[in-house]
Amino acid sequence: MLKTISQAFKVAEIRSKIIFTLLMLVVFRIGSNIPVPGINRSALAQVFAGDTGLFDLFDLFSGGAFSNFTIFALSITPYITASIIIQLLTIAFPYFERLAKEGQEGRKKMAQITRYLTIVLAVIQALGLTVGLFRQAVVDQSWFSFVVIILVLTAGTAFLMWLGEQINEKGIGNGISLIIFGGIVARLPSGLRSLWTQYSDGTLSIITLLLFAVFAIVVILGVIEVQQGTRRIPVQYAKRVVGRKMYGGQSTHIPLKVNQAGVIPVIFALSILQFPLTVTYFFPDSGFTDFITKWLSPAGNPGVWVYAVLNVLLIIFFNYFYTAVTFNPVEVAQNMKANGGFIPGIRPGKATIEYLNKVMSRISFVGAIFLAVIATMPTLVSQFSGLDMRFGGTSLLIAVGVALDTMKQLENQMVMRNYQGFLK
Repeated sequence: MLKTISQAFKVAEIRSKIIFTLLMLVVFRIGSNIPVPGINRSALAQVFAGDTGLFDLFDLFSGGAFSNFTIFALSITPYITASIIIQLLTIAFPYFERLAKEGQEGRKKMAQITRYLTIVLAVIQALGLTVGLFRQAVVDQSWFSFVVIILVLTAGTAFLMWLGEQINEKGIGNGISLIIFGGIVARLPSGLRSLWTQYSDGTLSIITLLLFAVFAIVVILGVIEVQQGTRRIPVQYAKRVVGRKMYGGQSTHIPLKVNQAGVIPVIFALSILQFPLTVTYFFPDSGFTDFITKWLSPAGNPGVWVYAVLNVLLIIFFNYFYTAVTFNPVEVAQNMKANGGFIPGIRPGKATIEYLNKVMSRISFVGAIFLAVIATMPTLVSQFSGLDMRFGGTSLLIAVGVALDTMKQLENQMVMRNYQGFLK
């Protein structure tokens, strides 16, 4: 890996792309530390004094900007939500399905709609946070002050969206993913410092720290294996005579990824499970809060077991759901048939569709179980070891996945220039 990176810096074009990407991430981190005007920091600290449920997930994606209520507090989550909504609409509405099949122009139109929807969602989220969650932290309670804060938060999300697109165009890797990656990595030093402080104070034992290190290594190795894992479906193309030339006859394969859905099922499951905990924040002393804390909270008993079981079931469900959204065996089979391709031993048409469905279902189960284990283990470890790892598995999953994707893109750039990479 280090050899590939050193070779990349010797190529002027790739070196400029890497430097540009790093500079954009520096801009993101600078903005993550610029506070929103008119906020009482003492009152803000009280808001995040306890367990804030779903807000911890927002804080994870924003690299701490959410809890500090900076100009990037909303992070890129409105864009992610808008992208998922647009993808789901391609199934439900013929207009979006038609755009998805129109090639480059259709993708441009869908990207434009995604941007507009991102701004709308950012305004709604900024309004909810300013008037709802952070209202007590706003110094000036006038409508002008609220409007300014809402506009600043919305502009921050719009700027991050633009920043991600600039990385896509002029840098290396997926811009939106790298912004999330930058937020997660930025929290690493403070997390390690917190662990060391707890160890120095005697609240954590050396066994607990070793357990955390082993967990991190296992997750990283597991993510690499599963993210890189594919099932190759052999495809044979029949020979065709066009004019005086003969085409086809070659053999190729369809790579089906073991983890086709990525980290999306984990995020969806966490959002649903953390939502009741977030609602309890607005009703601190009530029977509803006591019920949720006991039965659905990772800190409750038997809530930790109920939470873990529901987390596993939801991740498996969303893994199959999102895989069905992103992989269409009917379309793949039709494209193969139209180009004279077939899977050896499988009839073209309905039999091919059933075969692809069966294979995808089996490997998706493996990917879903892997995601469920990675996402559930931190909850159980935190409960029985006292180590704060609420989103440790998710953080590592996202960080390693983005790093692999970025290095693969860098290797592709190097392969074009006859350099040998390290990802096989």
